Amino acid sequence: MLFRLYDTANDIAYTPEGALQEGLGMVKTLKAGIDKLELGSKLRKDVWLREIDSLLGQGAPTMMIAICGATGAGKSSILNAILDDNIVPTSGMRACTAVVTEIAYHVAPTIDADVSFLSEAEWRQELAVLLDDLVDEDGNLKRTTDLRSDAGVAWHKVHAVYPSISQEQLVHMTVDQILARDKKISRTLGTTKEISAKNSTIFSQEISKYIDSKDQKRGNKKDKNKTKASDKSLISKFAKGGDKGTKKKDNGPALWPLIRQVNVRCNAKALSTGAILVDLPGVADANAARNSIAKDYMKKCDCIWILAPITRAVDDKTARDLLGEAFKLQLMSTYDAHTITFIASKCDDVSCSEVIFALGLEDDPELEEIEGRIEQYKEETEELKEKKADASSWITTIEKQLKGVRGILREYEEHKTALENGKTFTPRLTAKASQKQSASKKRKHTREDKSRSPKRHKSSNFGDDSDDDDFIDDLDEDEEQESDEEGQEPEEDEDEDDRDENEGEEGEQDAQDDGIDDEPEEVTVEVLKTKIEDASEAIKVGREQLNEARKARKDAVDALSNLKKKETEAQRDKNAFCSLKRSEFSRDVLKEDFRVGLKDLDDAAAEERNPDSFDPTQSLRNYDEIDLPVFTCSSRDYVRITGQVKGDGDPSCFSNFEDTGIPALQQWCHQLTVSGRSRTAKQFHTHLKTFANSVQVYVNGIGDVTAADREALRDKWESIPQGDQDLYYDDEGMLYRGSSEDPLMVDHFRGLDSNNRLFTMNSESSLKVDARGEPIGVTPRLVKEFGEHIEKCVSDLQSLFRDGLEDKCQVGATNAAENAVQHVDEFAASMHWVTYRATLRRHGSWRRDLNVELLTPFTRNIASSWSTLFESDLFTPLSSGIMLCVKKLLADVKASAAAGLKDHTHAQSSRSQEESRLALGKTMGVVKEALGREQKEISRCLAPHVQNELAGGYNLAMEERGRGSVARQKTMFHNYVDSHKHDVFEGGAEVLMGRLSAAAENIGKALSESLRELAEKVEVSLSVLWESTRDAPDQVRARAQIIQSVFQIHDQLTMWSMAAERVSTTS
Repeated sequence: MLFRLYDTANDIAYTPEGALQEGLGMVKTLKAGIDKLELGSKLRKDVWLREIDSLLGQGAPTMMIAICGATGAGKSSILNAILDDNIVPTSGMRACTAVVTEIAYHVAPTIDADVSFLSEAEWRQELAVLLDDLVDEDGNLKRTTDLRSDAGVAWHKVHAVYPSISQEQLVHMTVDQILARDKKISRTLGTTKEISAKNSTIFSQEISKYIDSKDQKRGNKKDKNKTKASDKSLISKFAKGGDKGTKKKDNGPALWPLIRQVNVRCNAKALSTGAILVDLPGVADANAARNSIAKDYMKKCDCIWILAPITRAVDDKTARDLLGEAFKLQLMSTYDAHTITFIASKCDDVSCSEVIFALGLEDDPELEEIEGRIEQYKEETEELKEKKADASSWITTIEKQLKGVRGILREYEEHKTALENGKTFTPRLTAKASQKQSASKKRKHTREDKSRSPKRHKSSNFGDDSDDDDFIDDLDEDEEQESDEEGQEPEEDEDEDDRDENEGEEGEQDAQDDGIDDEPEEVTVEVLKTKIEDASEAIKVGREQLNEARKARKDAVDALSNLKKKETEAQRDKNAFCSLKRSEFSRDVLKEDFRVGLKDLDDAAAEERNPDSFDPTQSLRNYDEIDLPVFTCSSRDYVRITGQVKGDGDPSCFSNFEDTGIPALQQWCHQLTVSGRSRTAKQFHTHLKTFANSVQVYVNGIGDVTAADREALRDKWESIPQGDQDLYYDDEGMLYRGSSEDPLMVDHFRGLDSNNRLFTMNSESSLKVDARGEPIGVTPRLVKEFGEHIEKCVSDLQSLFRDGLEDKCQVGATNAAENAVQHVDEFAASMHWVTYRATLRRHGSWRRDLNVELLTPFTRNIASSWSTLFESDLFTPLSSGIMLCVKKLLADVKASAAAGLKDHTHAQSSRSQEESRLALGKTMGVVKEALGREQKEISRCLAPHVQNELAGGYNLAMEERGRGSVARQKTMFHNYVDSHKHDVFEGGAEVLMGRLSAAAENIGKALSESLRELAEKVEVSLSVLWESTRDAPDQVRARAQIIQSVFQIHDQLTMWSMAAERVSTTS
């Protein structure tokens, strides 16, 4: 079973993708059953194979999303966050994405990419421009150390591809000589490199070689160290092309300037429903081919995402800037809520004090609660620091006393041993010295008063044995280890032995004083034993106090660590609170700013169209309903929270990944495609159900009908002559046609095309004809009648285009011509002469596009009429005419049927009409989409036309050299535009109308092919009235099997429809 059988609709977890997937399994099941049938005619096989191919080729619709933004806006980081993988190279230091990168979904676990390179002609064209950027009017090399200048960019690109060519050599070389310098580069041009990697780490390493615009010759760490040691600066290396040693070690030519486009396919969940993300490079790419590709994507994309850092988005009103007047007029359509999305990035970059002051959040209860926690943690931290300091002081005092007691204990034991052995022993630490005794006691009491807490008065005399010594040493080692592990106050315990050694004499003297009585005492073995026991007991108590002190300090250190974490989390909560409040404010500002900007555009266009009747108080649309989708995102914190990036630290602002805005943006990818996916799934199931019905009707047959009645209908309505198929009679005398494999049928049909699809009938000579030689039958009749309606449709479209746009185009051309010279002068005066020359060198398209700006009066004048025209239903008359033709034919078929076929003919005519209606609706949908794409393309053909028409002026102006050349260039171009302006813009109007007329003709050709297939489909549907099936055992089994499959398919499709309705209702 190629599809799953559900018991009830409630068992189905409906998604459009699941509906399509199960539907494809049903189609494959039908195909397997049909392959076992002997079909009645070749035409049926053609039509059914076409239906099956159409169903199997049905995939989920895609939604192309162009992502625009200035360099450094964080596009690549946002993309990686959306994809949940590090696929697109990023850099915090410079721009990485220098080419158009399209990212789509595939089910394979690998990450694949196709890297296409510029053609030789495209690279030649760019090299010519780059050489002009590098050389001044006198033929001398321009300063290239500033990589932001035109000359710096030009040198960076040329040097990246041809690292062996120095600047001095480059000045005197032609484009042909540069190309001949490296044959490998020449062989690379026009090719496509395929990359496949099993994970993003490998993929990033591979793809960075191509789309990363940094200098490729970084080398390894050893090379970096050598570079640092070198006397040559980076600037000098750029200027002189590097030394020979560097050339030997570099990684060869960089290819990023040669890349035309990169197509990436990955298994990212966010793209699984059909979203295709297109990362466009920063504006004004010097490469004409890449710039053209970016503009093409802007033409054909379904959605545009405009991205800017959140501070710039609000402060600089980026929404209005990026959705400028010329860009909006280029769309020439009404606002669609899904067309434009604004993304404010880097929301984790927040200054709480600034946000609180700017938004007046000082008295916000939530903020007060957070700041209260932070203040509480700070107070508790100070208290714990005091406790830790007390504990550390206590430890130091106890350890010092233990040090002295150990020395005294050793002397007592040595003294006792000497006495037991009858030897003389001279005490050092315990000797009677009244002066020292007095001084020692005074010093001891002073120290106790100043440094010891009440707890430390518990014992003042210590002793020890060898085991206790070992134990104390172990404690010292444990304490040092604990200090290292905790990372807190390492100075207090390190070098402890050295400190004790320096203080040992004082400690020993303290202990000696502690052990000296005021009156002389005879020293005996028994006395020494008592002293040793007292010292041992004292050291035991001291050890307990030391452990207690160390535990107190460890508790303080642990509590400080926990408080530090809590304070960090509280500060992060404060950052998140301020960031979310700023995001809320920014969204409102951006939405309102967009409404205002859109109204300004509408008002300007309305005033341009009709200044006398323009009323600025009247709104052309309900601007309150316009809700620009705005997302505020932090890709950096998202990848930290999710662990996508290792070694990048903790998030700085957000603790909850939902607050980063990335999950909402991922969901937006799905939401943008949901309507198209649901619509496609529904249409697919309807198409499948209709096809399954037609298969079932054919397999079941129409019952007992006489051969004569069948033949009468066949003779009148079948398109293929009877002699072109062998006739057979079964055991019951029923007439049937030859099988689809009949070799006699082959000559009357075309073979397989390149896609293994069967063509329709070969020529009219294969069709039955009447006495006048005219083809007869269902298909020829419908094709002829459809053709008449198609011709009328094309003619009507061309008339609508002329009536609706021709006059507007003429007025727009006149307006553009009248404003052209003034705008050219203002354009030249508005920029630095270097930028002006760079613009001339690139034929008007550089940081600004002069060609588009010159067309603004033209496009503004036709925008409203254009939008109104193409939003109207242009194909309703055609659809109505086609259905009338089908209904009339079906009525004639019913009228011609014998009495025994009347009921069958009526039932089958109803089925045919419904099938025709569905097929025609699908055809009209395809045609409308095609016209929509074509009109978008046509609406943008004017700028290239103006650029081509003004190319002579651009070139003439660039020929001016020497002193005063800038003024002469401006004058030259001014005069050229003045003398050619009417030809340029009137010619643009003619080009526009010509393209529209050609589009109507192309629509007619597409309709002719689609409607011929519809005619054949109607004939196949009706042919069950005159065809019959064989009753051979294998065919009986095959028919029984397919009937069961059709029943199951119908049942499952009904459940899927109920499940879809349930999901639609709940959502």
